[in-house]
Amino acid sequence: MDTATHFVMGFGLAGLSFVDPAVASQPMLAGAVMLATVIGSQAPDADTALRLKSNAVYIRNHRGITHSLPFLLLWPGLITLVLSPIFGLSDMRSISHLALWSFIAVAVHVFSDVFNTYGTQAARPITERWIAWNIIHIFDPFIFGSHFAAIALWVTGLIPPAPLFVTLYIIIVLYYIWRTVAHFRITRSIMLKDIKHDPTDKYIVIPTITPRRWNVVKAKKEGDYYVGQLNYGRLEWFKHAVSSRHPAVERSKSHPDIEAFLYFTSYAVAEVEELPSGYIVRWGDVRYLHRKQFPFVAVLVMDHQYHPLQTYVGWLSSEKLDERFAIEPGSMKV
Repeated sequence: MDTATHFVMGFGLAGLSFVDPAVASQPMLAGAVMLATVIGSQAPDADTALRLKSNAVYIRNHRGITHSLPFLLLWPGLITLVLSPIFGLSDMRSISHLALWSFIAVAVHVFSDVFNTYGTQAARPITERWIAWNIIHIFDPFIFGSHFAAIALWVTGLIPPAPLFVTLYIIIVLYYIWRTVAHFRITRSIMLKDIKHDPTDKYIVIPTITPRRWNVVKAKKEGDYYVGQLNYGRLEWFKHAVSSRHPAVERSKSHPDIEAFLYFTSYAVAEVEELPSGYIVRWGDVRYLHRKQFPFVAVLVMDHQYHPLQTYVGWLSSEKLDERFAIEPGSMKV
């Protein structure tokens, strides 16, 4: 999920913690738990600081080790260790409740992230495979809005926190179940809607911010992709994406920035444009279609001897990329 949603979920879990008699009866513990759930809901994304080093390092590592199995215990341990003395918690009973709610906050963060398309390495160190269930959009208006409304009701004192947030999370669980079932049904039925379906085709159904609209990627056995959208039950293909076989594409794979991009995604295609000074190789992730473009890219500019000149990894439209690398409109795709 996005940072704002994790933030409101942290406060939501603080409200839910009032079902715990120890939290409800001890104001100091309740304050510690509130801070712990807010921090715990953000802690796994501490690797965002890697942006300061480079986008490529960030993309390769974000939602990696900080979302792994060992960190499910490490983050709560650190939060409990820091907050216990600050709030004067010295008895093991209070400390154990603080640790419990810290763990719940971290676990909810990691678990909610596996429902997105970006994915996490939540099973690391068992496997470094990126787990992405493609069920909930990175920003879901219902999840954010329902939390925001519940927090407002809590702050104004209209409804006590325990029944309010128990009700909220029952609704949220039912919402996740509904979206999971919807995703499963659409994935199973999508081939029936595709009149050009081949038995070897594989489909990836990706959520959008609108519940009835899904992006669809059809992976062919030849390695190319068809990218489209299922809009209120109507399937439409927008783009056929095929990787260039130019030698510059293969050479680009050895560059650390391109390696980082390809480590993160298994759904990348490359195109090459010939420039007066050499070549520009653009890798795009076909899962992220926006205005018939793939804005999540890794770009490498090379001279005619395939030596790297410039790179970029991140989110950028084709027009902005052309401006960034001063590409003339007359450049030729090869």
